[in-house]
Amino acid sequence: MAADRTPVMTGGCQCGAVRYALYSEPTEPSICHCRMCQKAFGNYFAPFAGVPMADLAWTRGKPGIFHSSELVERGFCRDCGTPLSFRYVNRDRISVSIGSLDEPARIRPDIQHSIESRLPAFLELHTLPGQTTKESIPAEWLPKLASRQHPDHD
Repeated sequence: MAADRTPVMTGGCQCGAVRYALYSEPTEPSICHCRMCQKAFGNYFAPFAGVPMADLAWTRGKPGIFHSSELVERGFCRDCGTPLSFRYVNRDRISVSIGSLDEPARIRPDIQHSIESRLPAFLELHTLPGQTTKESIPAEWLPKLASRQHPDHD
């Protein structure tokens, strides 16, 4: 039972309506470039790491589920849209989006999947110039950028 276990990691959506706990270290950290993942995340790729199904518990709310193919279901927050999970329905394993973890820096992807769909600009992103938030946003806007997101903890 989840109440008797100590989570190894926790995470959730940006509004806090859906939270989860992982009871084992996530493995197989990866990024996927397939077109379904690009669309699901609205991004160049989707980063995931997974655990056995028994090692994930939804601790607040439940994700909405979208069956993006006959073999795949994706979990997301119905309130804020955060992509939360990926699961092959024929496996006893579920992956969570690395960005939805409370401590995403603890996970480092070690492989890229579906590189045939990798967008050309992805290979050049690290060469782009960078700016801090304070450098790229007018100072008078900064107070209005205060996050309304749920904090990275319960």
